[in-house]
Amino acid sequence: MPKPAILQGRCILALGASLAGLAKGPLAGCDLETGGAAELAELTRRPCDLVIIDADAWQPPELAAQVTTLSTLPACPPVLLVGASLPTALVRNLLRLEHSDVLEAPFTGEQLLGAISGLLAGVAAAPSPPSECRCWAVSGAVGGAGATTLAVEIATALGARSKGQRRVCLVDLNLADGAAAAYLGAQPAKRLADLGPASERIDASVLQAFVTPVSPQLDLLAGVRDAGAFDAVPREAVLRILEVACETYDWVILDLPRHRRPWTLEVLAGCDEVLVISELTVPALLAARAYADEVEDALATGLRPRIVLNRLASRMFGPAPSMGEAERALQRKAEAGISSDWEAAAASANLGGPIAQHRPKSKIVKDVESLVTRLASQPARRAQRAA
Repeated sequence: MPKPAILQGRCILALGASLAGLAKGPLAGCDLETGGAAELAELTRRPCDLVIIDADAWQPPELAAQVTTLSTLPACPPVLLVGASLPTALVRNLLRLEHSDVLEAPFTGEQLLGAISGLLAGVAAAPSPPSECRCWAVSGAVGGAGATTLAVEIATALGARSKGQRRVCLVDLNLADGAAAAYLGAQPAKRLADLGPASERIDASVLQAFVTPVSPQLDLLAGVRDAGAFDAVPREAVLRILEVACETYDWVILDLPRHRRPWTLEVLAGCDEVLVISELTVPALLAARAYADEVEDALATGLRPRIVLNRLASRMFGPAPSMGEAERALQRKAEAGISSDWEAAAASANLGGPIAQHRPKSKIVKDVESLVTRLASQPARRAQRAA
């Protein structure tokens, strides 16, 4: 019997002793390994191209456990369930996997090869997510500098530019008491601590269970208030969340806590832009300069944080420093200035939603759009550093 070319070099895991004979029949020449639940648990370390399960070799609870194990894998291989006794509930759960099929026994070698070829062809035809995701971190130089407000407005402005299905995700990394959800009038889906210690199991489907849709273009990933969240959510889980988010969305905007966490530097190292938000007070400007210097020195990757001056006002009287005076205190150029519009910011926060929604003519909205347009038109800085 001629073998389909798509089977060449494939590694297949067969669960059920009766399937061992396939190695001398329709699957001759394939790398066929037989085993049980222990081999399933090893798939994260030793992946395969296909799993075949003999439904007749297991009791329904054992079969259900195998399907559950497969559903938790970060990258589940195609699964083919064969047998004369195919429990309806089990089949329904199996077919929820991204690539799965059933084949009722008795079946011929040609039918088996047809089912396997269809599964493997489906995987080969599945579009891979674009690799060009842009990730920007937004952090306040001091508390109350307006970092969360600007992170919300930046994410909203990027969403307005989005034309395709892949959109923008705003991630609130202030795990204990983040305010992004409140500013957007949204309800966090779950406690981020519920992700648990098994960070390797976090995939796109798990991520979506924790995401709150805000608009057709914008999703929010934030947890409910949880004083122990910084201790309960391990470093590996935070990094895996962001990795999957960058595989899923075109833009990922991080509302980053200003105090360093075990994962802070690794997160910043993966960003294209780091925006440090400062007020126009001398303590805030000094803190912004120190923050930017610390990031540059700690990463040593050439990533230069951009300082954004928030709440600029037309000064006729009073002690507030001008843009030029602020830059002298910073000892560097500021990337942008965002106008002060207290009424628009307060009204939007109270109503729940971005300023761009409730006060679209606000100077804040125009200034943020200008900043986003300028930064988005530049090449990804990660690519520049890797070159």
